[in-house]
Amino acid sequence: MTLLEPVLKRAQVQMAGALRSRVAGDDAPAKARVIWGSEGERWFTPADPIWRVHADASMFPAGIRALLLQSLHPLAMAGVAGHSGYKGDPWGRLQRTSEFLATTTFGTVEAAQAQIDRVRSIHQRVRGKAPDGRPYAASDPHLLAWVHAAEADSFLTSYQRYASQPLTRSEADQYVEQAALVAFRLGVPDPPTTVAALGEVIASYRPELKGTPQAREAARFLLVHPPLPWAAKPGYAALAAGAVAILPRWARRPLGLPWLPVTERVVGRPVGGAATAVVRWAMQADREERRP
Repeated sequence: MTLLEPVLKRAQVQMAGALRSRVAGDDAPAKARVIWGSEGERWFTPADPIWRVHADASMFPAGIRALLLQSLHPLAMAGVAGHSGYKGDPWGRLQRTSEFLATTTFGTVEAAQAQIDRVRSIHQRVRGKAPDGRPYAASDPHLLAWVHAAEADSFLTSYQRYASQPLTRSEADQYVEQAALVAFRLGVPDPPTTVAALGEVIASYRPELKGTPQAREAARFLLVHPPLPWAAKPGYAALAAGAVAILPRWARRPLGLPWLPVTERVVGRPVGGAATAVVRWAMQADREERRP
């Protein structure tokens, strides 16, 4: 062991703890013991594509990309602005989303279904009117389908770009099919089950998408004014750059984001990849803690 190794190990553990606290909450270790340690049947296994994708550090830029893409639907964005408290409690929202994804991917069938039932119950109470006067409801299957498609597309795109070993074509189709299992139980009537079908769903929503003031405000909050201490902002900025670099070109202008293909190819994607690699390195400490 070199003199540098203990220093790097301490840095790794400290970074893992900071990430865990932000993403999963201060009670993350207790949640992890329940999700990973409970005995019982599971929908997925470590060999499944959905397990590999959702356990990877590429989920960090993927989550930012998904939020940006989802915000382009005015009714979905109105629901987020009116009910999620993303500005007042952004980390609480992230932690609830993280727990849902972790439980439905890695947890027992019983725990996963309980999470789905809880979210469906919350959706029944989330309704209102968008600034343009149109009513919205979080339980609307059409909006649920958009939210699911934006997430699945973002998670898969980010993994394929930033993971050390991307999925094969057949594995990518399998990922979409496995993600559809949870989406169907959440209330999406006919979720896509292949990459091609997922692309068709995304394309079918484009006439409905718009860069509303609420969407652009959310983009500024995510990309320019995240509620982070100064020490954490450079790392987050690198992940955000990685997220924007894999956002579709057609989604940029409505959100007021520039299209700089050369800069993104030379800077944005490499920086995003490097930041994701650092997060992946830190996450190894958490995995070691979960090993029996």
